[in-house]
Amino acid sequence: MTTPAPAPDTVGTEPAHPQTPAPTRSRRPRRSKLPLWLILPAVGTLLVGLAYPVTWQIINSFKEYGLAQQFGQPAEFVGLQNYIALLTDSVFWTIAIRSVVFMALTALITMAIGILMALLMKAVPTWSRIVLQVAMLLAWSMPIVAQMTVANWLIDDRNGVVNYALSLIPGVDMVGHNWLVEPLSFFGVAMTIIVWASVPFVAFSVYAGLTQVSEEVLEAAQLDGAGRAQTLRLIIMPIIRPVLVILLLLQLIWDLRVFAQIQLLQDFGAGGERYDLLGTYIYGLGIGQSQFGMASAAAMVVMVLTIAVSWGYVRSMLKEDQES
Repeated sequence: MTTPAPAPDTVGTEPAHPQTPAPTRSRRPRRSKLPLWLILPAVGTLLVGLAYPVTWQIINSFKEYGLAQQFGQPAEFVGLQNYIALLTDSVFWTIAIRSVVFMALTALITMAIGILMALLMKAVPTWSRIVLQVAMLLAWSMPIVAQMTVANWLIDDRNGVVNYALSLIPGVDMVGHNWLVEPLSFFGVAMTIIVWASVPFVAFSVYAGLTQVSEEVLEAAQLDGAGRAQTLRLIIMPIIRPVLVILLLLQLIWDLRVFAQIQLLQDFGAGGERYDLLGTYIYGLGIGQSQFGMASAAAMVVMVLTIAVSWGYVRSMLKEDQES
């Protein structure tokens, strides 16, 4: 008869403890360098395309560069003299303030009409939306010279359609009225042309943002009793706010640098340089008066003003990148 083997003696032995893993240092996830490589071609193209003209403008803004230098005479270094002469000129400040006011009004009106057109495209049936989109595409694709030619036909003081249509109103006689003589009507015509050409871009961009708003979110707001105005103000607008901000920034920059429309209207009308904005003022200094040093200094001032306009958006983007 076999007896079972005695159990091992465990007296005096310590119970085994599971080994705890050594603490590991938390590692931050490594960011991929692929985005940097993808933007290198675009950054390189910008540097190649902008390096020479910007450097030329900066250097010549510190020189006396006029008509004589065009025929080989060396440009004299004058330091900050061009900037001092420019910033102490009351004419420059008048034009700068006028340009800023024109920029703000034109951009705000463009944004308001563009948002309304986008909401209209979202609300109307498909066939109506297609007709509206085609019409705006035609307006957007029209060259500036063609736009200005049509505008000149419309406001012509002898055979213009606008004067003829207004004269049909009882008690109104607009035959022979020149819209480009008075400053308010001159800039009103310029603003109308620029807004008409810029609204399609804003409308299409905002409409694209509206299509990304989730239907579930809108249905939830409707179930909670929110009206259309409340839904638009409290839900839709905050969702598409990034699109609206970048569109407003682009409109401000474009309207600050407007040139062709003002120059062509000056050629059509009798006001001439009295109705300059910054773009035509710089063009007149450089090409018209051959004061390329002063024109370069004015261009640098406009560049600083453009950076100041866009700095708020750039700072918000940097803040969002750091938080993410």
